[in-house]
Amino acid sequence: MADPSFITVAVITVASAIIALEFREIIYGAIALAISLLGIAAFFVLLDATFVAMFQVAVYVGAVVVLVIFTIMLVRREAWMAVPEGRRKVMGLLIMFVTMFGLGAIFISSSLTEQTVPEAKFTFQQIGEQMLTYYSPALIAMALTLAGAVIGALALAKVELGGSKSGSDN
Repeated sequence: MADPSFITVAVITVASAIIALEFREIIYGAIALAISLLGIAAFFVLLDATFVAMFQVAVYVGAVVVLVIFTIMLVRREAWMAVPEGRRKVMGLLIMFVTMFGLGAIFISSSLTEQTVPEAKFTFQQIGEQMLTYYSPALIAMALTLAGAVIGALALAKVELGGSKSGSDN
């Protein structure tokens, strides 16, 4: 029989990936993508690869998905603001409770509290030194790419706002 925490994470990850593909509204698809990538990070935690899981959360969820969501919100402000505020609050509370219940169930069913921490082969200082010496060109390229995407989103948002003002004057 499979581990219940694995089955729970698998169902959440696959369901959110399907939702990310099927939603018509792109903002909801991006949020579902973030949940799917968090599920992949949870798989790494289940495999005792916590460093890879934290890297997954930091890079993919923390940078890429957040950048996609910010870009969507900057460019298409009217679409996600069209939902009434009361409905947004109710849906936000519902999503919060489902997320809290799911994470709590995963934590309770897992054996994270019973595990002993093995002695680390690398220290955080050694990892930091590697990131700032050997991997620094990749980090700089990633930072420039993300900065370019943000600047592009701001330029698109400015063009869209400028175009709508001139159209309303005529």
